[in-house]
Amino acid sequence: MGLMLDTLSDVDFEKFRKIIYDESGITFSESNRPILDSRIKEILREKKIENLSEYYDLILKDKEELKKMLDSVTTNLTRFFRNQPHFDALINYVIPHVLEEKKKTGDRTVRIWSAGCSTGEEPYTIAMILKKILPSGYSYSVTASDISLKSLMVGQRGFYADNKIDGVPPDYIPIGFNKVEGGYQVTPDIMSKVKFDYHNLQHAPGMKNLDVVFCRNVMIYFDEPAQLVVLDNFWNSMASHSYLFIGHSESLFGMKTKFEFLKTDWACLYQKNA
Repeated sequence: MGLMLDTLSDVDFEKFRKIIYDESGITFSESNRPILDSRIKEILREKKIENLSEYYDLILKDKEELKKMLDSVTTNLTRFFRNQPHFDALINYVIPHVLEEKKKTGDRTVRIWSAGCSTGEEPYTIAMILKKILPSGYSYSVTASDISLKSLMVGQRGFYADNKIDGVPPDYIPIGFNKVEGGYQVTPDIMSKVKFDYHNLQHAPGMKNLDVVFCRNVMIYFDEPAQLVVLDNFWNSMASHSYLFIGHSESLFGMKTKFEFLKTDWACLYQKNA
């Protein structure tokens, strides 16, 4: 007899919604309730647990199980060079301005954070671009963080099936990849520049002097108070003249934030001028 589960009752939905929000800042509301519903059912089927309250008790007691649950309810679609205009703005506007600032300070390292990096396509895209365009004498580092351990492990492995490479411009393939059986492996050089890190965006990141932060299509999962915490954490970790990319359908309009809107010829983004 297969395991049949009804949809979450209002009481159960409220319990899971609260623990997910308290732990990660990610908000489930009526509109995305079906996602939570199907993910929880999937987990129960996998674990062969028949009783929802038994599972709830398990995640309260066991931090690892809680992490696994957050993992499966927070997935983010991603691909290499996703939303190309952002990368055009990075190449043509942001990096030249960052280098201007660096000339004044004598700092020779460009530091970028890919926040909510999912399976690694975004941070590797950034690293390939920096390798291609930075003048000699400059180095770079990319921190890639996510709340999904499963996704981080994929990124850390750096192997991508053939179909995942479709969006990569041909001139970047030799910069970033070696062809291997069944797909492509990110080169050791690029991999050494990207550091994967488990991080909850509601917590302070412990980074300083970041030149650019990418946090695209992640804040849509947060309500406004949680978004403000995230933005504050970004602000405090960024250099005094630095840049923030958010998803192209996202906006900080009307929010109490110190970031300034910046329209370039390629894309809109935000800047910190402190």
